[in-house]
Amino acid sequence: MPEAPSWDLVLRRNSIERLKREKFPFEVLDDLPRLIERGYEDISEDDIVRLQWYGLYHDRPKIGYFMMRVKIPSGMLTPHQLRTIGQLSQRFGRNEGELSTRQNVQLHWIKLEHLPEILPILNAAGISTLGGCGDCVRNITGCPVAGIDAEEIFDCTPLIAEAARFFYGNREYSDLPRKHKITIATCAHQCNAPAINCIALVGTVKDGRHGYAVRLGGGLSTVPRISRHLGVFVPEEDAMEVLRATLDAWRTNLQYRLSRVKARLKFMVDDFGAEGMRAEVEKFLGRRLEDLPEPPVSLGLTDHLGINRQKQDGLYYIGFPAYLGIVTGEKLCRIADVAESVGGDIRLTRQQNFIVANVPEAEVERVVQDIGEIGFPLAVNRLRGTSQGCTGSPLCNYAVAETKVKLDEIVQHLEATFGEDAEGIIVNVDGCPHACAHHWTADIGLQGSTLRERGGAGEKLEAYEIYLRGSLGDDATIGRPIVRRVPSEQAKYHVERLIRAYLSEREPGDRFKQFADHKSDEELIAIATARPLEDIMRENTKRGRSPALVDG
Repeated sequence: MPEAPSWDLVLRRNSIERLKREKFPFEVLDDLPRLIERGYEDISEDDIVRLQWYGLYHDRPKIGYFMMRVKIPSGMLTPHQLRTIGQLSQRFGRNEGELSTRQNVQLHWIKLEHLPEILPILNAAGISTLGGCGDCVRNITGCPVAGIDAEEIFDCTPLIAEAARFFYGNREYSDLPRKHKITIATCAHQCNAPAINCIALVGTVKDGRHGYAVRLGGGLSTVPRISRHLGVFVPEEDAMEVLRATLDAWRTNLQYRLSRVKARLKFMVDDFGAEGMRAEVEKFLGRRLEDLPEPPVSLGLTDHLGINRQKQDGLYYIGFPAYLGIVTGEKLCRIADVAESVGGDIRLTRQQNFIVANVPEAEVERVVQDIGEIGFPLAVNRLRGTSQGCTGSPLCNYAVAETKVKLDEIVQHLEATFGEDAEGIIVNVDGCPHACAHHWTADIGLQGSTLRERGGAGEKLEAYEIYLRGSLGDDATIGRPIVRRVPSEQAKYHVERLIRAYLSEREPGDRFKQFADHKSDEELIAIATARPLEDIMRENTKRGRSPALVDG
């Protein structure tokens, strides 16, 4: 490894590290009255960045509105907490909201002058936006039915709560090289996507003792990585110490503060490898960790939808599809009322859905009916609960294409074309390479792009790249872009043709990924574009191009 750089070099090269040194982002709240008085247009860009540490990002266009991200550890909410968020959406967020793939709730249309009212209300309810964005430990995710799932290995909710209490708002761990994503679960299905988190603690049992396998270095965005098994077993009582040691090994290595684009933990794992990272963690722990040669194997993918018996006698949890992750403040309040009426609570899932938990058996039918009347019926195509779309246009500053609108168009087309036959296929749509909706690991992932051609008025025309062969679970794999620049109006037909070929040609028991793995790039392109395979092969030979660069 190269010699570690000095802080002097870091501060000369990295403007965000300078910004944090000049005024730590938590301190921007002290300046809030002054910032509000001066007006949005006069706020420095540095202070706009510091506001990220309070879960605030610019909405588009940049005229003074923000997206506010509320952190919810493992997606677990009391009815009072959900109602609080719903009421804030109604008062300040135009009654809009969305569920995120990290079990957060995001509100839009928030202004700085709203914050002196909003933040104390959230704090009083026991929830916070602190560290929702910025170089912090982001929302700690997990299995949404931790503590109640009949199949879970053991209950890890005490650790999730302890980790959230320790890391959220902790200044020392809110000055990281970049954002940091932790997931903790003992779900037998590993529903929390440990493959794509910076640190994943995966529940297991060794010699009759409860504990965790450790995976490091996962993440998506523009440089996707699948996390690596560290080969260690961590008894549950040592888990917090290992979390801290892992973060300390990364945050104190100045090599990963030189450049923002190479700062994430996954780049350190690239450089050190699994064995090297284990040695670094052990160095900060001051002792060796126990060996665990093989990673735990899951029972297969699950989405926790539908009616499910809990480990507690006489209680059930019910997973409802929240189509496109879209909610309103009014609906959040009504969901809270239903959960409260049966003594239950609410859990948010990484698939942008929600669960009403701890429902007495006698109340299951009523809860299903009441939630359905609010606008979230159970009796819908499962595509509506397994497909994900990021915020996208028009609100996200990074998106170059619509996402939720496009996903809705695709799902409705697939429902009309295939009905229930399309269930089980995961279609995710992102508006940019940041991959908030995980297009890299979907069966069929779409990422927003633009056509080379311009419209009649010179405007950019929306298009999508199609990614295939991605997956989560035990065979987690980063997908590949197979067809580029598919015109927006053609996207649903490309997806339809791929699914039609899968349904007609798959081997018994094959998931979509296996079908795609059995096909060459050229064959998949020919299927998606409805063009002769010979033409695709001829064009590739003539142009000397990779098949994955063929336009749609």
